[in-house]
Amino acid sequence: MDIIIQSLGFTAGEDLETFIREKLTKLEGEINIIRVNVTLYTGSQSNPNWGYCEMYLEIPGNDLFVKRNSDSFEKAIIDTVNTLQQNIRKVKEKQLDRDHR
Repeated sequence: MDIIIQSLGFTAGEDLETFIREKLTKLEGEINIIRVNVTLYTGSQSNPNWGYCEMYLEIPGNDLFVKRNSDSFEKAIIDTVNTLQQNIRKVKEKQLDRDHR
């Protein structure tokens, strides 16, 4: 799995990048992931303390995209990964339904 991490408007520290990689390993056993594009950025001037996380999963078939925000990047990353896990389960269920028809 190829992981590309971009941070817009700031430099993500090594700890944050390691945190992202650790969380993404949860997804690795679930489905064949070709590439994950992770983009982190802070909120607008009206909400500058919010951290946004976008993840674009390139998988066989339809790719998955999730965007979440929270008062910390870590929380936003966890929310994003959890949502991706749910979406992957749905994709796998659809595949199983198709295979059993």
